[in-house]
Amino acid sequence: MTETMADKTVRIGGASGFWGDSSVGAPQLLRQGDVKYLVFDYLAELTMSVLASARIKDERFGYATDFVTVTMRTLLRELKEKNVRVVSNAGGMNPRACAAAVAEIAAEQGVDVRIAIVEGDDVEALLPQLRASVREIQKGTPLPEKPVSANAYLGALPIKRALDEGADVVITGRCVDSAVTLGILMHEFGWATDDYERLAQGSLAGHILECGCQATGGIHTDWDKVPDWGNIGYPIAECRADGSFILTKPPETGGLVSPATVGEQLLYEIGDPANYILPDVVCDLTQVRMTQAGPDQVEVSGARGRAPTPYYKVTTTYLDGYRSGVQLTIVGFDAVNKAKRTAEAILEKTRRIFAEHNYGDYTDTNVEVVGSESLFGPHANAARAREVILRLSVRHPSARALGVFAREIASAGTCFAPGTTGSGGGRAKASPSIKQFSFLLDKTQLKPTVTIGNEAFDVAIPTGVAAAPSDAGRSGSAAPPPAAEGETVEVPLIAIAYGRSGDKGDTSNIGLIARTPELLAVLRREVTEDRVRSFLAHLVKGKITRYDLPGIHAVNFLCEDALGGGGMASLRLDPLGKAMAQILLSMPVNVPKALLPREAAGFQN
Repeated sequence: MTETMADKTVRIGGASGFWGDSSVGAPQLLRQGDVKYLVFDYLAELTMSVLASARIKDERFGYATDFVTVTMRTLLRELKEKNVRVVSNAGGMNPRACAAAVAEIAAEQGVDVRIAIVEGDDVEALLPQLRASVREIQKGTPLPEKPVSANAYLGALPIKRALDEGADVVITGRCVDSAVTLGILMHEFGWATDDYERLAQGSLAGHILECGCQATGGIHTDWDKVPDWGNIGYPIAECRADGSFILTKPPETGGLVSPATVGEQLLYEIGDPANYILPDVVCDLTQVRMTQAGPDQVEVSGARGRAPTPYYKVTTTYLDGYRSGVQLTIVGFDAVNKAKRTAEAILEKTRRIFAEHNYGDYTDTNVEVVGSESLFGPHANAARAREVILRLSVRHPSARALGVFAREIASAGTCFAPGTTGSGGGRAKASPSIKQFSFLLDKTQLKPTVTIGNEAFDVAIPTGVAAAPSDAGRSGSAAPPPAAEGETVEVPLIAIAYGRSGDKGDTSNIGLIARTPELLAVLRREVTEDRVRSFLAHLVKGKITRYDLPGIHAVNFLCEDALGGGGMASLRLDPLGKAMAQILLSMPVNVPKALLPREAAGFQN
């Protein structure tokens, strides 16, 4: 029987969520997942900074080497035999070098494979002419004087073109994480560039896949209900021509696929859910629906789409002095106060030495006492801890000054608190402090290309429209639901909600999903912008905005100036906002006793 487009499904496996993810993802999906494609996401903002440094040191590098040495060297022949195609942004800062390394492996193994290179994201050459007009997206500051790198987030169309031209392996530089999946779906189903509803759904499929096992129970709020971590299954999106998809995982693997685990991943690192801006489409995720279609199968539908904007987002990295840090273990009675006083003494002593040598002061310092719930700030309840780790991080314009800092740490073992032991890591070293700067660039300024062998293909990119954003998701200023009726009880927020948080530069988002639909009104009433601002005041210094996603009974908080600069710029223990949801989930809320889930009894502050 001939398969019609309406009957057709395409199974795509998400084999990597970041550079450093487990090596088991790709072989598991290839051998147990019955997939047609594997997609690999390697590129966080932090990773681009690392790759920029690697390329500066050696022009042969600047890409995610694990993709070549761990995955392709091991699986290339098997991928070809099973006709499973690969799309990966492993090219990072140097996709051409990455492709050359894969081609070398193919030649060694005698595998005939068509490798496509997607380029055009590198904006560095344009910076001199852009300097006068460019401003940072959030803060409006001018472009830094000495950028290290500048890359635009490309979309799915170059990937579609590469697959249309018969590529077996597509290697891109910087692109939005979801584009590696959307490009496949546009190729397979022939979606047009203005079929915005399907493009939104395809982008959502890519967004769910792009962080690997976070969609299959990894770092789930109810972690104790997720079985078999050691054999956790990597995600598979079984996609249909209408854009809807089933999220699942290979059989006989660990993990958990439920509306809660998939919903947490939907909320990961988004801002306004009604205006999730991507190069190919502006997505409205507020009415997305998730239903349990079977064991470890969640059906996802309801994303809406609008025309894309005329701009690419560009992220630039630049050098801003140097950073260093040290950890000291401190044991015994009153360990927390001993650790804090030790940090004060080290800073006082080194500042005195700096003054003697005319080095100037630190540009930033950060003291955290691990084991004292330091990330919880005024909400901590572990002040009597008797075993802690002092974490002292500093930044200074001079690497020589930080050499003084590193040398003076050892004296803490004999000069200050009893019970002070070493870090075990040797003397601290100064490293470049790399910061990020993001701006918008008109799409007409860039010409993405696809290269396969000696053939180069241009890619036509729609210019987009300057459409007014939707306000469908904004809810923070709306009147709160009416007060609860009947007897209420105070519980920590985790008793009524799942949580997931992430980062975009110095902004953190915290998504909360009501454990039952009936609890959404309670969630909105109890967890307001004002309450979150007060509870997280020790961490969040900027604006907090709340958005609604009623389709999955959720709210999303966008917290600006929240991560001490974020990424490599931050000196904090949690520079990427991964712990922000866990902190907020400890906030007390008043809940009608009749609505409390059965599992609420297991949570306490």
